[in-house]
Amino acid sequence: MKALTWQGRREVTVEDVPDPRIEQPTDAIVRITSTAICGSDLHLYELFGPFIDKGDVLGHEPMGIVVEVGDDVSQLAVGDRVVIPFNIACGQCFMCVRGLQSQCETTQVREYDSGAALFGYTKLYGQVPGGQAEYLRVPLADHNHIRVGDDLPDDRYLFLSDILPTAWQGLQYAHVPDGGTVAVMGLGPVGQFVARAGVHLGYRVLAVDPVPERRAMAERHGASAFDLTDDIVAELRDLTEGRGADAVVDAVGLEAHGDPMIAFAQRAAGMLPDPLARKVMDTAGMDRLAAVYASIDLVRRGGTVSISGVYAGDADILPMKTMFDKQISLRMGQCNVKRWVDALLPLVEDPGDPLGVMDLTTHRVPLSDAPLMYKTFQKKEDGCIKVVLQP
Repeated sequence: MKALTWQGRREVTVEDVPDPRIEQPTDAIVRITSTAICGSDLHLYELFGPFIDKGDVLGHEPMGIVVEVGDDVSQLAVGDRVVIPFNIACGQCFMCVRGLQSQCETTQVREYDSGAALFGYTKLYGQVPGGQAEYLRVPLADHNHIRVGDDLPDDRYLFLSDILPTAWQGLQYAHVPDGGTVAVMGLGPVGQFVARAGVHLGYRVLAVDPVPERRAMAERHGASAFDLTDDIVAELRDLTEGRGADAVVDAVGLEAHGDPMIAFAQRAAGMLPDPLARKVMDTAGMDRLAAVYASIDLVRRGGTVSISGVYAGDADILPMKTMFDKQISLRMGQCNVKRWVDALLPLVEDPGDPLGVMDLTTHRVPLSDAPLMYKTFQKKEDGCIKVVLQP
């Protein structure tokens, strides 16, 4: 089959790789009809080379049609149309039954002290072949699927794989009071859905991003959008009676602008031999924290900062005195996709499309164009906000 493979920093290629096969009786094989490039795929493209092997298949936002099931699969049949959540969970362990599928004790990657395994996402998360491919093997398939209907287009459902539940969880973790104000740092795909979900739930949404096309998209869906300037925190405080927002969702993560020294350190770590680079990245302060710092400054006293963007360093410096003094609550974590599906499925199937799932994809291309679109997406060129690949 054809699949997108990692070959080196800023180098991905579409290659012929072996077709996936049933390896365990709980597996299923899915023919992929749509699969998206995620902002966190850019972390692999740029930064996480020490944790990837040449030839690894990327991608963790797929959907398609079941073409084969293992002998122990009882909840799926050939021909079912499914979305595949990006985290791989058993659905039965201590963590899963508490709605913490991203911490599944059955698939935890204990070698790296990480949570549940993920599709297409490095040794840190199991090195499971991903979904930017013609076919995908789905382990523990009875739990790791979202069955959907046949009538609506893929874009209605595709984002249930990751970015829509990630945004929804980020907003739920933010604990915005009824009628309150939430600020969204970053208007990439997750930030777009955070803003839209906030508007849908009746919040006042103030969103920040340096890219005009992203701001315009957010404003189409009811958010007030602002450029990322040196005075943005003061500007938004002025709009909230000087207090700051009730909650802030950081939808940026380690790709945040700022701190050129950290950017240099990230590149330097990637040039070390892999075992040394992995050690540095596991233990050093490797993140550019501009978005987190701005969120802490912007949130009102007694408010909540919710982090949906991915961070990677274990020695990052946070302003603990300020956080303690302002009595800030901090929530974060990998999304627990299946936890939010019951709330989200009716919204994506609603004819009115209240979350605007049909107004997010800016580039829809064949899988063969994936290497070019990784470059375009990373550089934020050509108005690129969300890329969907069709194998």
